[in-house]
Amino acid sequence: MLDQSHGGRDQTRVHLLRRFEVRHSEHSVSLSPAGQRLVAFLALNMGPLTRIYVAGTLWIDYRQDAANANLRTALWRLSRLSCPLIDATPTHLSLAADVTVDVHEALAIAKRAGVNRDDVHEWELERLMAAGELLPDWYDDWTVFERERFRQMRLHALERICDELRCQRRLDKALEVGLSAVASEPLRESAHRAVMRVHLAEGNAAEAFRQYDLFRGLLQSRLGVLPSDEMERLLRRCAARDDAVTAAR
Repeated sequence: MLDQSHGGRDQTRVHLLRRFEVRHSEHSVSLSPAGQRLVAFLALNMGPLTRIYVAGTLWIDYRQDAANANLRTALWRLSRLSCPLIDATPTHLSLAADVTVDVHEALAIAKRAGVNRDDVHEWELERLMAAGELLPDWYDDWTVFERERFRQMRLHALERICDELRCQRRLDKALEVGLSAVASEPLRESAHRAVMRVHLAEGNAAEAFRQYDLFRGLLQSRLGVLPSDEMERLLRRCAARDDAVTAAR
C-alpha cells in the first residue's frame, strides 16, 4: 500500500504530473533546463541507463562527444544541490533510490484499480482523479509515449472504478469519477457511456439523454462522425427506461 503522508521533512520528491517540480524538505528545488530534462528522463525510465544512451536521447541533435559533454555538465550542476537526485557510476545513471515520483504512485494506483477496485483507498482515488497530464508543456519525443501510456491507464482505471461503484450503488461517487474521466478526455466515448450508465442506475433517463447529446455534439463538431452502435444501443435503453416511467404515471 502506498504511503499516504509522504511527510518526511528530508524527503525528495519529483513531480511530473501537471508540471515539473522537485521538492526537498518541503521546499522547491531550482534546476537548470538540462537538469530538469535529465531528472525527468531518469524518473520515467526506471532502472539504470547507460550514459551513452541518456546523452544520445536527450541531446539527439548533437554529435556524441558534444552530447556526452552536455550530460557531464548537467550532472555536475545536479551534484552541487543539497539533495542527491541521481545515482551515477562511470557507465550508468539512475534516479536516486530514495527519491519518490508522483507518476509512479499514480500508475501503481491505476494498475491496482485494474485488478481490484477495493484495493484502492478513497484518498488514492482522489489523487488519481486529480492527477492531470504528464508534463503537458513538454514536447520531447521521449515524453510522448509516456504521456499517452499514463493517460490511457488512468482513464481505463477511472472508467472501471466508475462501473464498479455503480454496481455497488455508490452512485454519487460513481458519477464524480465518471465525470472526471469525461473532463480529462471529452471525446472518449467509453467515459461518456460510463456516465450514462450511472444516470440510468439513478433512474435519470433525461440526464442520460443529455449526456448523449453533449457527446454527439462534440463528436460531430470536432471530428464530423457519429457515436458508435454501442452508444446508440445504450441510448435505446434510455428511451425504454423513459417510456416505462411515463407509462407508470
